[in-house]
Order: sequence, then C-alpha cells, then structure tokens
Amino acid sequence: MKFCIYGAGAIGGYLAVELALSGQEVCVIARGAHLEAIQERGLTLHIQGGVKVARVPADSDPRAFGPQDMVICALKAHQAFECAGSFAPLFKPDTAVVTAMNGIPWWYFYKNGGRFEGQYLETVDPGGRQWSSIGPQRAIGCVVEPACEVIAPGVIAHHRFNRFIIGEPDGSRSRRVEELSQALTAAGFDAPVRDNIRWNIWLKLWGNVCFNPISALTGATLGRMIGNPDLRALCKTMMLETQAVNEALGVHIPADMMDRRLAGAASATDHKMSMLQDLERGRSLEIDALVGVVQELGRLTAVKTPLVDAVLALIKERASGLTG
Repeated sequence: MKFCIYGAGAIGGYLAVELALSGQEVCVIARGAHLEAIQERGLTLHIQGGVKVARVPADSDPRAFGPQDMVICALKAHQAFECAGSFAPLFKPDTAVVTAMNGIPWWYFYKNGGRFEGQYLETVDPGGRQWSSIGPQRAIGCVVEPACEVIAPGVIAHHRFNRFIIGEPDGSRSRRVEELSQALTAAGFDAPVRDNIRWNIWLKLWGNVCFNPISALTGATLGRMIGNPDLRALCKTMMLETQAVNEALGVHIPADMMDRRLAGAASATDHKMSMLQDLERGRSLEIDALVGVVQELGRLTAVKTPLVDAVLALIKERASGLTG
C-alpha cells in the first residue's frame, strides 16, 4: 500500500521507518530542520540497542506526493486541525485517514449510534473543519501506546511498547482496517483490531487527562507524580470525573482498570509526559484534546467535572505565550 505519514515526528517517524523497511511505499510530511535532515540523510530510528535507517520521500507540501491508500495522521490534535485543509491532495475516493493521536478524536460522534450522532466537537474541531474537509467516513481510529522521542533532527528514539490499537468508528471488521492491521503487523508492530475503539480511547485518556497537565504544572516525572500521595489522589479524582463522562456516553470500563492504570504509570519512574516535554521546549501544548474535550463532553452530558475544569484553567494559563 501507499502510505503517507502526516507528521513524521516521534510516533510518525517510528511508523515511517518500520513500514518503509517492511516493503511498504512510504512518504512523509515534515517541516523545518527535521524535514531537511530526512531529505539529506533519511529517517534514523534507535530501537532495542540498534539503529535503522529508512530513506523515504519527504516534503512539507502534500502536493508533492499525490493520492495515497492510507494517510496516517501523527500530528498533535491542534496541529491536525490547523492542517486539515492541506490533506486534500493525498486523497482518492477510498483513501483512509488513520488518526494516530492522543485524546478524543474529531470524528468521535460519527457512527457511534448515540444521541449526539453527527455532532462535531468544538474543542478539537472548531467549526467542524476536519469533519467537512477530511470527512469522518475516511477515519480509522488508532490508540498509540509506544513511547518515542525525537532526539535530533531526523533521529527518533524508541523507548518502549510497539502497540497501535486500531478500529473502525462503526466497529466493523472492514477490509481496509484488516489490511492496515496486516501491514502494521508485517512491519513488526502489535496492531489488534477492536470492535469498540472508543473504549480504548477513553482508557488511555484516563491517564492523559491528569498525567499530562499535572506534569506540566509541577515539572514532575510520571513516577514522582504517582509517588506523591496528594498528586496521586488528584489524578484519581480527575480519572473518576472522566469515567463519569464516558459512562454517560455509554462507554463502560471496569473500575479496577483505574488502579491498574495508576500502577502502570508508577513503573515509568523517569518518564516525562509529552506536555511537560513540549513546555520545556517552548512548544504549544496539546490541551483541548486531552483535557478541554472532557469538560465539553461533561457539559454536553450534564456531568460535572470540577477538578478537570480547575486543572484545565491552570494549564491554559501556564501555556499562554507558548507559540511553537
């Protein structure tokens, strides 16, 4: 298949290298010094004590590549919104767009069968720009588990995990999602297809809604955050508020998953959350898809989220002035 990785940063670069080396036809969209390094030297991946290099076509303009079979969007949610109009040259009628991003996706209320069917989310897709310019019918959901980092222009370091959980918005085992799973598996990834991808999206969000903003507000690593009883209690309360929202939307996750999520986080002692990394580098923060959307969905379902609201106000103020 022809793959375009839109946003060849930490996760996108990891995907691009492994897919290209497995024999898929891969091109990447990147920018700045990272793009220049990829064009000159290819993408370099440090993984499991070794180094892999893939020479892939790279450009900042999607018009350089033409229609693709699969576009994997690995941008931050706010970057994806800003770039939505530029995806068009990559599309043919059946091109799929894999949303390999954190948080609640812009297509969430497409074919979910609930009372909000067809509604777009102002926090992640103001005015429905992605809904109208990309189209929810193209979307394949993806929950990203790997931890990766751009350590130099054109150079990605993989730290842990290789699972990308995928699923159709309507829960079907479509031909395209099966082909995507097969391609990812052949590239060495764990790529299970789920019939309720929203369940996995919410489970991951339970961590991101609290770990990310609290890390940016305190400077704490994940291990320090969970090791501090007060911060751990704050995290759990924010998780409980988030759980109430997903329950109101008909997504039911067993309560014991919360303690398992916290225990898993405690094991990543020195890990800096992505929001803290971005803050330290002066980059804009991915707030709305991880925190703001929980507030929006809480108000939509008449579920109160007081601590989520408070932390959201604090992290928005902390992020003011960042432009990267």
